[in-house]
Amino acid sequence: MNPTRTAQDGGREPTRTDRLLAALGGLVAAYVSLAVADLVASRVRPEAGPVLAIGDAVVDRTPAALKDWAIRTFGESDKAVLLLGILCLLALLALGIGLLALRHRLLGAAAVAVFGGLGALAAVSRPDSDSALDAVPSLVGAAAGALLLYVLTGVLRAPGPGSAARQDRRRFLVVAASTGLAATGAAALGRTVASPAEEDAVASRAAVRLPRPASPAPPVPAGAQLNVPGISPFVTPNRDFYRVDTALVVPKVDAGRWRLRLHGGGVREEITLTLRELMARRTVERDITLACVSNEVGGPYVGNARWLGVPLADLLREAGVRPPSEGGPADQLVARSVDGMTIGTPVEDVMDGRDALLAFGMNGEPLPFTHGFPVRMIVPGLYGYVSACKWIESVELTTFDAYDAYWVPRGWAAEAPVKTQSRIDTPRPFGRPAAGTVMVAGVAWAQHRGIRRVEVRVDDGPWQDARLAAEDSRDTWRQWTYPWAATSGRHTLTVRATDGTGTTQPERRTDTMPDGAQGWHSVVVTVEGA
Repeated sequence: MNPTRTAQDGGREPTRTDRLLAALGGLVAAYVSLAVADLVASRVRPEAGPVLAIGDAVVDRTPAALKDWAIRTFGESDKAVLLLGILCLLALLALGIGLLALRHRLLGAAAVAVFGGLGALAAVSRPDSDSALDAVPSLVGAAAGALLLYVLTGVLRAPGPGSAARQDRRRFLVVAASTGLAATGAAALGRTVASPAEEDAVASRAAVRLPRPASPAPPVPAGAQLNVPGISPFVTPNRDFYRVDTALVVPKVDAGRWRLRLHGGGVREEITLTLRELMARRTVERDITLACVSNEVGGPYVGNARWLGVPLADLLREAGVRPPSEGGPADQLVARSVDGMTIGTPVEDVMDGRDALLAFGMNGEPLPFTHGFPVRMIVPGLYGYVSACKWIESVELTTFDAYDAYWVPRGWAAEAPVKTQSRIDTPRPFGRPAAGTVMVAGVAWAQHRGIRRVEVRVDDGPWQDARLAAEDSRDTWRQWTYPWAATSGRHTLTVRATDGTGTTQPERRTDTMPDGAQGWHSVVVTVEGA
């Protein structure tokens, strides 16, 4: 093809090099668009950025089975993988838009604007969006990207002979490189400069002074923590506590502006509390183990912490709420998060005497943002998706017949007591311990029922009782150990637990859906030596 041949619209007939550069131009325009949008979002609200807004829309529309697979496969990196997937898809679309713009400049620029509009729509449609300003980052970013693409493709389409074409391509590369560098600076600035709302939230958490509990947690028994290398610590440090939720950006709530609203069926008079008013009430401190319903047999999504908060049942009774067993009209409590998440909890379980809390303290400090600051719900004995609402802002009394919380239409059970589970922490799967006495150890949990017995089996041999650590409470997990006289060769170690009601874990493994996995955990090891 003759590179100097004139196209119908007055520019050069595109060469292969032109098409490659046009695709690159589409990619650079998309990058600039997202960088500018992120910079604007850092001053408006980080959640209003187009990638995050679209990501949240994808999360809400993803089938539950696929979400569960992502959690199992990628763990706490599932959100990063989702965002990377969105960016890869946008990159492919940007390459196509760049090629389109080479032939039709206005149409290519319009395509960028359309994607900006979709990002703006996703941002203002978020459950936590309360302002049309959330649309601004996507719209401003789209305008910058569309303008840049229009300019870049104009350079490539300029009429002229071969020598002029080479000069135009150099101009193209200069413009693309300079704007790309500027966008990189803008993106870095957007990620290092917190929004005013974020700064206020961080300052408000730093200013929180936790009250002394009216009912302190009993001291942890001396024998609750066993001195065995590799076993999970009895108290999980905040930095190591698992996190499973749908928030692509951790909400940062200003404690001074936070309010909790209690309303709905059976509430005599609606109550609204500030954090200061909530912390001024009678507070209790308890050790409670939490478990995620997405935790597979032997999985990591379980942890134990010391929580400080206000008994939720006290607040409900003060508002006139009665459980169904006392004739109350509401059997479901729907907790709503600031990001729009809804979690449904049986009213009967919250008010049956267990330590259901509106918690604001975790292991002696205000809740970390990742775990729900300023306030979250904790209900011992229930999986988190039906009890542990983070960043809570309202509690509504209703019925299971009248309302399905977020996870129920997605295939999860409306009610989900924690199943009895046990896990081998050491030796690790496919470990190679030396022959002799090998300490097999781990944890078992059955919140609100407690653990009565743990047994270990080597290969197909008889079940042997493990030694249980001291019990802190029936709401916490329990460590266990078993000294194994290991002989050389390949062996399978299996564990099972019996809860406080006398019920032993079933052997058959089940999936996490619809209400939690169950089954025996086992590891395969190869013992080395004589």
